[in-house]
Amino acid sequence: MTTAAPPEPPQERVGLSTNAAGRAVPSAWERARSRMRAEDPFVGWAGSISVALLALFLRLWHLGQPRVFEFDETYYAKDGWSLLHYGYARDYVTKANEHILAGQTTGQWKDTPEMAVHPDVGKWLIALGEKAFGMDPFGWRVSAAVVGALMVLVMCRLARRLTGSTLLGCIAGLLLCFDGLHFVLSRLALLDIFVAFFILCGVHCIVADRDWHRARMARLVPEQLDGRAWGPVRGLLFRPWLVAAGVAWGLACGTKWEAVYPMAAFGLLAWVWSAGARRSFGVRWSVPKSVLADGIPAFVQIVLVGLVVYVASWTGWLVNAHQYEENLSSTQYTRFVAEGKTCDDPAKLNDDRWPTAGEPDAHGLGEVTQSLRSLWYYHHDVYEFHTHFLNCSSHTYASKPSGWLLLNRPVGVAADTDIQPGTQGCDAPAGSTCLRQVLLLGSPTIWWAGCLALLLALVTWIGARDWRYGVVVVGAASTWLPWLQYDDRPIFSFYAVITLPFMVLAITMAIGRILGRSTAPSPRRTAGVVVVGAYLVLVLLNFAWFWPIWTNQLLTHSEWLDRIWFSRWI
Repeated sequence: MTTAAPPEPPQERVGLSTNAAGRAVPSAWERARSRMRAEDPFVGWAGSISVALLALFLRLWHLGQPRVFEFDETYYAKDGWSLLHYGYARDYVTKANEHILAGQTTGQWKDTPEMAVHPDVGKWLIALGEKAFGMDPFGWRVSAAVVGALMVLVMCRLARRLTGSTLLGCIAGLLLCFDGLHFVLSRLALLDIFVAFFILCGVHCIVADRDWHRARMARLVPEQLDGRAWGPVRGLLFRPWLVAAGVAWGLACGTKWEAVYPMAAFGLLAWVWSAGARRSFGVRWSVPKSVLADGIPAFVQIVLVGLVVYVASWTGWLVNAHQYEENLSSTQYTRFVAEGKTCDDPAKLNDDRWPTAGEPDAHGLGEVTQSLRSLWYYHHDVYEFHTHFLNCSSHTYASKPSGWLLLNRPVGVAADTDIQPGTQGCDAPAGSTCLRQVLLLGSPTIWWAGCLALLLALVTWIGARDWRYGVVVVGAASTWLPWLQYDDRPIFSFYAVITLPFMVLAITMAIGRILGRSTAPSPRRTAGVVVVGAYLVLVLLNFAWFWPIWTNQLLTHSEWLDRIWFSRWI
């Protein structure tokens, strides 16, 4: 007589063991084999587009005011117009700003190139707005407004992909929509909103590739793999989302070089996720195997594709390389560093020119090679400018990056002060005045909550090994920490706009935890809804309160002081 073996005890699941509906989470292989259906895609897209349209409306409202060149618009707006008409950034005459604002654009640019210290992608986008609407404040700002709204759309979709919730996706989009720093940068012809948009697109593509890679591997693997196997290789060599990521990262770096750091971080994260996928399918020694099977193809599709896109973005420069060889091949930046000068020494032009400047003009493929070499020397000069030459500069609104996330020092980009009572609608009491201002300041309710949410994300990533929080932590670290090495030169808090999306994601995931599962008891769910609802109302009230100093509204001096909470904000 045989006795039946006792039933095996149920295996414990580690980490996040239930989904939003309270059901047990299957293994990674099972999840990849049978992808869980997300919420209704029509509702998801309708909600995301609605939030993006709201963001676009707010950013287009009185976009042409103030009718001045705000902050560095004086460079990028004129560079965009120059790229549009000449193919490269030309220098301009002394009083170009006054003439342009008066409607006169002819005769404002010289025949010599300008020593532009940032790549051209963002300036080309500014040029598109100028092409469509003319060389005026609305024309050079409208591209930023459109891209800012598109960034809100991408945020909705990324948060929805990470959480599986349309509600949380729309909340993430609304948080980004109502942040003051993002709002003001979406109404300025600066480069930062463009680089933030392309970085967010690159991250979204990397996350989408994670889903695609696992689903594709599941289709290629009929059952759990033998540990000695490698898993599918040939069927995963081409990963379309990684190619799209390469294009996005190339455009991001082609706007500002700061995108290199998150590109490297998320490229490594994509490989780590690939190795983890192979391990979940039963492959032993998955990390070294994934280096060859996934790492090398990922490098080609992210880095090399990005490099091709980046170089292609310099086409206008390359076509006009002879102009730079003739006029800018001898700069003060490289000579300043090479001679070990200090900030007290005068910067002198270098007598030595680029090697290509003294070479006879080549033809055909040789001309392409010669132009690429000149572009390399130009990059070297610009690198010296950013890393050494600026150390001798100072600026009223410069700030330490260690305090950016706490809003340590906003940047004033436009101001009209000392408006007397009875003029321009000023109704200030006798002895006081009115003013208008545009201040690059984030919403405190978002940034301060975001700092706490980032700490929660770090703990959750380490403790629960939830990969979604890795997106938040890696994104925030790679977009913020690199700036700490440049805190001895004038840099500005609005550079942290590239970190903002990851703070928003951290807040959104924290909101998801506060709301709890949909099957939670009613009191628990009600309490979560009340807390989250109260926070979102505070965000909206915060946006309304600071609206005047984000949109150049007329304020009395006392009303302005009510919004300047700290002396370092002045």
